Amino acid sequence: MQESRLLSTVGERLRRRRKELGWSPTMVAERAGLSRRYLTELEAGRANPSLLKLIRLARALRLDLADWLDLDLSSAAPDRIALIGLRGAGKTTVGRLLALHLECPFVEIDRQVEENAGLSLSEIFNLHGEPFFRRLQGEALEESLSTLGACVIELGGAAVEDPVLFERVRSTCRTVWLRAAPEEHIQRVLAQGDLRPFQRHPRALEELKVILARRAPAYGQADLVVETDGRSPEDVAQQIVAACFASRGL
Repeated sequence: MQESRLLSTVGERLRRRRKELGWSPTMVAERAGLSRRYLTELEAGRANPSLLKLIRLARALRLDLADWLDLDLSSAAPDRIALIGLRGAGKTTVGRLLALHLECPFVEIDRQVEENAGLSLSEIFNLHGEPFFRRLQGEALEESLSTLGACVIELGGAAVEDPVLFERVRSTCRTVWLRAAPEEHIQRVLAQGDLRPFQRHPRALEELKVILARRAPAYGQADLVVETDGRSPEDVAQQIVAACFASRGL
């Protein structure tokens, strides 16, 4: 978890400064008006100090509070994984497996939009149009970001075409593009018994290729690109887990 890493960094910096001064935990605790046990827990990264306690410790150790708490918050990304890609990429199946591996919630943004609106996606588009859907999509994303820590988020295929929303996703999540050949996308959708790609769209494959070409530059900005052609969802999930843990130095 990002919070654990941040607390560990704060504790390690505190311990290093104390040793630079040649002070014992008891001496520092007394100077800061804290218990020795609390200080030990803080140095070990197991305590979550309040701002006032941090200020007292900074004064006691002659630390610059701003330097002490100058932390790299970009490390939050691996704790939130956002799956992007065309329909039929396997985002739902892989996302659920990822959530099981990482023991965290799985959120389908489009399903969240439907629940919040009390309407299906087709009803939202037909009754209110795309701008209304995009607003709901942004609200659903913010709801997940504000209420969840580590999680796996599935975004609709067109989400990358909303530059504001996609930038928000990239700044708060580790993005993963599940990439497959257009033919593979079509076959997966058909295998699920969904014939809609070919209903009133006799050139569905060609249209899909055009959509992929349009979105590919945005998809290509993902932190991780995973090829899924001919691979099982479990194999794909395992690769993503391994890549995320490797990036965290675990």
